[in-house]
Amino acid sequence: MNKIIFGIFAHPDDEAFGPSGTLLNEVKSGSELHLITLTNGDAGMNPDSLPNLGEVRLQEWKAAGKLLGAKSMRHLGYKDGHLNNIAMIEIGHQLIDFITSVLQDAPTDVEIEFITLDLNGLTGHIDHIVAARAACFAFYSLKKADSRLSRIRFSCLAATNYPEVDTGWIFREKGRTTEEIDETIDARDLADELVAIANCHQTQRHDLEHFLTTAGNNLGLNYFIVRT
Repeated sequence: MNKIIFGIFAHPDDEAFGPSGTLLNEVKSGSELHLITLTNGDAGMNPDSLPNLGEVRLQEWKAAGKLLGAKSMRHLGYKDGHLNNIAMIEIGHQLIDFITSVLQDAPTDVEIEFITLDLNGLTGHIDHIVAARAACFAFYSLKKADSRLSRIRFSCLAATNYPEVDTGWIFREKGRTTEEIDETIDARDLADELVAIANCHQTQRHDLEHFLTTAGNNLGLNYFIVRT
């Protein structure tokens, strides 16, 4: 193990429809992955009218996490679609407690890294914004006393693929410019495995189909803003 990564997301499919290529590539390179979801996604699409959508989505998340090779997975229990400033501070402290417990026996020379979504919410979802900001709160709070924390990576969209704002659902900003993007990870050679990971989230099959169609041959190509 050369690195410990905490993937911090709002919903059970954010890891699969976001930086899954990078997460899987990191695990294959020897990193230890811990996945965190703030909510169970019970406000998501429910094409089968399931009475227990949140429970099913957590099962899907666990299946995806297993394929990603996650060592642990933590659901924080917040209500999907109801996150706010107060919740963000609470979540930040929960993240600190969980991450501290994971790191108790970690090597002194290991690199610790956070991966989350763009601070703009990627799609504009407020839950995504809260997750990213809570991740920052935890990262910079812990970094004060632990130099092993190296960087936080924000998965973002590229302007080459998303050149215009989108008000079709909430409000998605334009993609990030080349000057704004600090790192590009090419994990397109893992495409078959990434499709299998994404397919775990069958309750969200509309988003699943959109994700796979939009990614096309570039599935596994991830962009990041990086902060230390």
